[in-house]
Amino acid sequence: MTWATVHDVLRAAGLLRPGGTAAAPDHAAAVTGIAFDSRRAGPGNVFVALKGIRADGASFAREAISQGALAIISEQAAPPDPHVPWTTVHDARLALALLAAAFYGHPSTRMQVVGITGTNGKTTTAHLVASIFEFAGVRCGILGTVGHSIAGEIREAIHTTPEAPDVQALLLGRGCGACAMEVSSHALALRRVDGTVFAAAVFTNLTRDHLDFHGDMESYFQAKRRLFDMLPPEAPGVINVDDPRGATLAETVGRPVTYAVSRAADITPGPLSFSLEGLEFDVRTPRGAVQIRSKLVGRPNVYNILAAVSAGTALGLSPDAIERGVAALDAVPGRFQIVSRSDDDLTVVIDYAHTDDALRNLLETARPLARGRLITVFGCGGDRDRTKRPLMGAVADRLSDLVVITSDNPRGEDPAQIIAEVQRGITADTRRESGQRLLTMVDRREAISRAIELARPGDLVLVAGKGHEKYQVIGNQVLPFDDVVVAREALGCRRSNSGVV
Repeated sequence: MTWATVHDVLRAAGLLRPGGTAAAPDHAAAVTGIAFDSRRAGPGNVFVALKGIRADGASFAREAISQGALAIISEQAAPPDPHVPWTTVHDARLALALLAAAFYGHPSTRMQVVGITGTNGKTTTAHLVASIFEFAGVRCGILGTVGHSIAGEIREAIHTTPEAPDVQALLLGRGCGACAMEVSSHALALRRVDGTVFAAAVFTNLTRDHLDFHGDMESYFQAKRRLFDMLPPEAPGVINVDDPRGATLAETVGRPVTYAVSRAADITPGPLSFSLEGLEFDVRTPRGAVQIRSKLVGRPNVYNILAAVSAGTALGLSPDAIERGVAALDAVPGRFQIVSRSDDDLTVVIDYAHTDDALRNLLETARPLARGRLITVFGCGGDRDRTKRPLMGAVADRLSDLVVITSDNPRGEDPAQIIAEVQRGITADTRRESGQRLLTMVDRREAISRAIELARPGDLVLVAGKGHEKYQVIGNQVLPFDDVVVAREALGCRRSNSGVV
């Protein structure tokens, strides 16, 4: 894509220094893209040298130039004879975001972008918001953990929120008038969505996660808060005030729209009806009541629905579109996804829950829906926040009848050591008093199969942690692995052994 000259892009992004750079001959060359990986830099690109944990992208500037880069943006000063225009900036990540928005013509100004942040619930809320927009007659894309869906095309998601050039390219949207975007704390801290204009922002909740990156809960919250600092004054900030951090956030937003189940708020539910078939309740809004009939299951989805209803209401979408949009969403991959059949004698659920709070919500949702025991299969990821491992063990121990601890994505860690750290949350005394059983199996396939084999009629088996993921990271290898496929294979074996086809 040839969009403009180096001079034009730098000026639009506010990166041109006053003075003589504008007339430099190389600034008249046409820009074809914005690159941040020297291996992907091509002819006509502006290369932005990002500082990483292990290396500074400025070290790869010559490689980018040799591949045709027209200009370099870096936090380092230009070396002698850099061969192409070299602009030094204070924050290369901010420069990358502003350059990307300028290069792609600020696509977020031509659509309604709803940014959704929080520890849990982002994915389901984004799918609900998109469904509501579609029933309002507005084509809506989704950027998020499960994948990026733009104009009917699904693209694999490497990050929940892509790097800035990919965000802006995706927002071009080919006819989309809206986008529901999951905005991760990493993306906010790393400025991937700076330069994006949000029509609304949603805060779902804040619980322990990603402390390996942020360091502490306050830093984690401040990263999430950046999304609301970026809102235009007239844009609504949709906030869950049942969450203590949400109540704090609501005091600082220019146009807060609050929702809650247990506290007074702008948008609240009436009596709730739960079952494995879904949810039924009414929602009280400033514009009147909305009737909710949803196939989504459990109390956490009440909050997700309230978030989506609040966003739709705040953006002026009709109650009819809100009701129909919520009702139309059958399920979200890997989010309380029931993979057993109606003729199975047990229920098997796959879920992405990978924090202690998410696991607690999942188990509390499943408990009243189980006719028999609750069996939980889960693990913890390697090279990630280790403090949550015993906490997840304690939650599973307290709320399950049988716990099977296994591998998640062990990455560079010893999976047996990860399992041992999870077990520290499970005390011998608690185990004896409760009469529960504990199994540990490093092999995740074996663990899932064993849990389904051991289940009795009426039991509910939860497989938590990986959800929609179709891979497992072991060491340096990314291996094909899908909890849904493995669980269905185990269910098939169980049917064969019982004589059911």
